[in-house]
Amino acid sequence: MTNAYAVVFGGPSPEHEISILTGLQAARVLHEGGHEPLSIYIAPGGAWYQVPLQSEAKDFLTGAPAGSKELEVVLSGSPGIYPKKGMGKKALDIDSALLCFHGGIGEGGAGASVFSMLGIPATGSSVFAGAVGMDKLAFGGLMMAASIATLRREALSSERDPSFPGPYIVKPRFGGSSIGIEIVEDITTARTLCKTSPHLAAGAVLEPYRPGLVDLNISFRTYPQLELTALERPLRPEGESGVYSYQEKYLAGGNSGAGLTHAPREFPALAPEDIHQKARELATAVAEVTRLSGIVRVDLLWDEQTGDVFVNEVNTIPGALSLYLWAPTHKALTVIVDVLTEAIERPVIFPQSGFGQGVALRAAGGIAAKLVGLGGPQA
Repeated sequence: MTNAYAVVFGGPSPEHEISILTGLQAARVLHEGGHEPLSIYIAPGGAWYQVPLQSEAKDFLTGAPAGSKELEVVLSGSPGIYPKKGMGKKALDIDSALLCFHGGIGEGGAGASVFSMLGIPATGSSVFAGAVGMDKLAFGGLMMAASIATLRREALSSERDPSFPGPYIVKPRFGGSSIGIEIVEDITTARTLCKTSPHLAAGAVLEPYRPGLVDLNISFRTYPQLELTALERPLRPEGESGVYSYQEKYLAGGNSGAGLTHAPREFPALAPEDIHQKARELATAVAEVTRLSGIVRVDLLWDEQTGDVFVNEVNTIPGALSLYLWAPTHKALTVIVDVLTEAIERPVIFPQSGFGQGVALRAAGGIAAKLVGLGGPQA
């Protein structure tokens, strides 16, 4: 019997459109592989829709495509995803959900949290691992604590100067890996930028700007066992340096098919074997310390002069699910079905409520006694 799959995409995020592209690609792969997945689209405002399986990107230009059915998410009583209209409503039959959120709270753990409360196995790692991956300051601190090679990263403060000199790369603390990133010469400019950029309103991090560093990408998956792809080197126009931008990453290719799958690259990267080995070791270390699961992409930086390789970012739900990196070794259908199977067979289980078995409640006495001393000054 074939499992009932759902592909979930969209949601509130600056990378909403990229999420749509990834979701449509994944749903099409499953459909062409003999499955009939439910395509579930979450609008920027939060409304959920079941959209036609054969939808195209252009169908979302003005919202949910024609023929979409609005859904209702129920977390209490009988949790599930229900049609919003109709008599005798029954929850959609979903054995496992493929989460294709990019950026925003969906990739940052909220998607995992919602589906956990729905009782539906879902891909994209646990809420905690997803949150660490989306918080650049926390992720950088985790890398340093685990002695994994990474560039220094500090919070942009209005009071304290960074411990390293400029120029700086300024990044949104929370968000994807390419939107809202700027290069500045000094801390004064960085602080001014933080006050004016909507992408930095929730906080920003600083890194030393090193124009000679080269971008490298590698993907890992964790089912049936930990496995790595070959190393990729994204290419930029001759003579350009800086950061790998949103336009370069997602919009390269134009009408031939914008997205990561069409961005110019070396694959495998033309680099010495020891660089490939360092990349594999770093990606393995990231997998171990973050406890991320599913399909993950690790973004690295390579100093061609010194041979150093650093971990830059982790993408807990990468664009196009990094399927193009897996193509030489596995069919896209195999990778997607494996990650959906992993969600069913290897759920992340945390301690549930009721752990205290009422001991603290019985010992508490009256709540009025607990309020003594909390009323503030008595003058």
